[in-house]
Amino acid sequence: MDLQLVILVIATVLLMGVFTAASPMFFTADNLLNIANQNASTFIVAAAAGMLLMAGYVDMSVGSVMALAGVSAAFASIEYGMIAGIVCAVLVGTLVGMLNGVLIGQIGMSPIVVTLGVLAAARGLAQLLSPGSLYGLPDDLIGMGSGVFLGIPILVWIAGVICAIFWFVSARMPAGKHTLAVGANPRAAFLTGIPVKSFVMVLYIVVGISVGIAAIMQVARLGSAPSGTLGLGFEVAVLTAVLLGGVPFTGGRGSVIGVLIGVWLIAVLGNGLTLLNVPTEISGIVTGVVLVLAAASSLSGFQRRRRRPRRVQLSARTAAVRVSK
Repeated sequence: MDLQLVILVIATVLLMGVFTAASPMFFTADNLLNIANQNASTFIVAAAAGMLLMAGYVDMSVGSVMALAGVSAAFASIEYGMIAGIVCAVLVGTLVGMLNGVLIGQIGMSPIVVTLGVLAAARGLAQLLSPGSLYGLPDDLIGMGSGVFLGIPILVWIAGVICAIFWFVSARMPAGKHTLAVGANPRAAFLTGIPVKSFVMVLYIVVGISVGIAAIMQVARLGSAPSGTLGLGFEVAVLTAVLLGGVPFTGGRGSVIGVLIGVWLIAVLGNGLTLLNVPTEISGIVTGVVLVLAAASSLSGFQRRRRRPRRVQLSARTAAVRVSK
């Protein structure tokens, strides 16, 4: 097991122990389920964004795309019902993911520049569609957001199933190895037969789909679609969890399990500080510090990659020889 993952697990357990000792309300079934329910959408998007970053790419637009998909889904569900809203949210996420994938994966534009541009445009479009909050959602959609099955919130079930799929794909299927190969050395990955450009585009589409699903979940949980605040700061929470989960900003290594533990640690931190009546401003500062520490810890991944250039180059040469034959 990766040392950073072991440290992350220990840190999470210790943090939960501190909050348990500080507040009798923390370590209760209701509160733990509440943490999972409130962060169900974060688990889904972080799992997808984690695989994207393992490939060496980043998406900074997920928060604004969530707002756009959520507002669009709210309009569709109010007019045509819950199924239409779900389809609309996934469709919007897919289209934006495809746009990012074409510009970044196919054309080769900068991931940060493109996704920051999409971040601004998507938020503006969401607020143009709905300057305020949308209410009057169908009862079945609201029921999905507040419903419980076998004592566990429905949103937690949804997040659990989707995250299990991401884990299986990353850990048990060739796509997982391809993701790490692209992140480690795109040229070597291409020479071994991986269609790097198309693969990156697919990863961005998967992130977009996950954001669409997360958007409808958030709208269902809130019972409304506030275009100005829906998904606000979501990209920071996702990136923090991914880096904290052991995925370096340069890609090439990491795991979905680590990312999910990173999400849980951030969620526990926020919940514990709230129970201790820590001001929101202080909580924001703490989250920012955690992000910086997570980014600093990812430098070890970059340093490991720098120690292995000869092996990667040898693989590339070997692949080139095989291709020439």
